Amino acid sequence: MGMSEFYGSFNEKESITTLHKAIELGVNFFDTADMYGWGANERLLGKAFKGRWSEVILATKFAVMRGPHGEFLGLNGSPEYVKQACEQSLQNLGVDTIDLYYMHRQDPKVEIEEIIGAMSDLVKQGKVKHLGISEANADMIRRAHAVHPLTAVQNEYSLWSREPEQEVLNVCKELGITFVAYSPLGRGYLTGAIKSRTDLEASDWRLTLPRFTDEAIKENLKFVEVVAQIAQDKKVSKAQVALAWVLSQNDEIVSIPSTRKVHRLEENLGAFKVELTTADLATIQNSIPSQTIGSRY
Repeated sequence: MGMSEFYGSFNEKESITTLHKAIELGVNFFDTADMYGWGANERLLGKAFKGRWSEVILATKFAVMRGPHGEFLGLNGSPEYVKQACEQSLQNLGVDTIDLYYMHRQDPKVEIEEIIGAMSDLVKQGKVKHLGISEANADMIRRAHAVHPLTAVQNEYSLWSREPEQEVLNVCKELGITFVAYSPLGRGYLTGAIKSRTDLEASDWRLTLPRFTDEAIKENLKFVEVVAQIAQDKKVSKAQVALAWVLSQNDEIVSIPSTRKVHRLEENLGAFKVELTTADLATIQNSIPSQTIGSRY
């Protein structure tokens, strides 16, 4: 997402270098959406992965409509739009089939069964291989899965966004659905890199979020302090500890940390080498705040 919008400035050449390096380092699962840069991010991946699609599993999403100048036009889950959005994504990516196709958000005007039914038609037509939904609750997951088996559910999950633990993780485990954790680094906050709003560019979308007010940044510092102590003890980075914590929660979780830079990519992958002991996990659980200051959106 950050390679095309939302997190301040970006550079296409640098982004493609990072994507190619990711493949070289063994990464094969990449996540985008048609609304990231209103098509620009899909086109970027299409350019980066041209001739290399056999090395890549690609997920994209639909439902959030954007206007010609990037304006947000609401959600659309009508069967007609599902088909239209898929065709546009295929064109943007330059492929015949999408590996994993998500409903990005549910259109409140359309029942989940109708949306998934339209998506399942895309599977029958060979345009999509697997289905997923994003920002889903337990009831939505069960209803969707009953229409067509879901391969993945993608929700925000990190040390300061633990809502999936209430029901979603258990439902995914019960139904055999992979849980994909987005923003596992708390949109960069858990790395300790954001100490005030001045650390973000003026165009950075995070400045509009309740968790990135000056008060919230200051009050949520305890999360970073706990991660920092574990990182110092293990001589690893705060990002690696935060990612290792997400991955340690169960074997059904896939994490999709975002970055535009090769050195951050390499740092993130180092999380696989971080072993959090039972004592480490207990320390984290007992030390972090019970509540995060500021809502996610």
